Amino acid sequence: MKLFYVPGVICLLFALVLGVLVSISLPFLPALDFVRVRFADSGVMTSGAGMTELRFGIWAPCYYDTTGARTCLSAGHAYTISISNAAKTADVIIGSSWTRGLAVHPVAAAVTFLAFLMSFSTHHMVTLLASLTSFLAAMLTLIAFAIDIALYAFVHHEVGKLPDINASTRTSAAFWMTFATLLLLLIAGCTVCLGRRKDRLSGASTYPVSSTQEKPSFLSRFRLRRN
Repeated sequence: MKLFYVPGVICLLFALVLGVLVSISLPFLPALDFVRVRFADSGVMTSGAGMTELRFGIWAPCYYDTTGARTCLSAGHAYTISISNAAKTADVIIGSSWTRGLAVHPVAAAVTFLAFLMSFSTHHMVTLLASLTSFLAAMLTLIAFAIDIALYAFVHHEVGKLPDINASTRTSAAFWMTFATLLLLLIAGCTVCLGRRKDRLSGASTYPVSSTQEKPSFLSRFRLRRN
């Protein structure tokens, strides 16, 4: 049983830690963003300010100016941000419909926390629920990861439409931490499920086998009567 349960609990623990860190994201953890846009040419404008790098988090976007100072917009969940070139001849808008879905990350982290708590139980039904909850958290994480991919693809496409801008769009730490969380949750769900099945089979093999009494033969009845 421990051969499967212990790795499952450890995977859930790591998945929970990664999920919580990703859910905090920007502006509280500057390094944990999903998509980054780096501008080789300064003077790119967003909300009236020049920047050299733009980062997308769950709760706010943050940008760095030419001096390296970081500024995070107090936009909150489902924010919208506009980007234009230095001459302000063209601009693109990253709308709230592309950032609203990032809130799936905290939901997946909450479900992972429930699965982690239930994984410590020795009751068969609770461990089964822990396995199912792990798969549910994995499904939510998969949805969140798909949203991250969509955000990256949209930002990459929109920034590429701006003229006279040398910019590069790439995925960041929170993006790949989400992918690692997905793998850990899938492993945890499988190992907890296998541990429960192995424990059930081992418990069934410990039941004593009832011995069958030998049925008396027809002649033995007459011997009993004669005695």
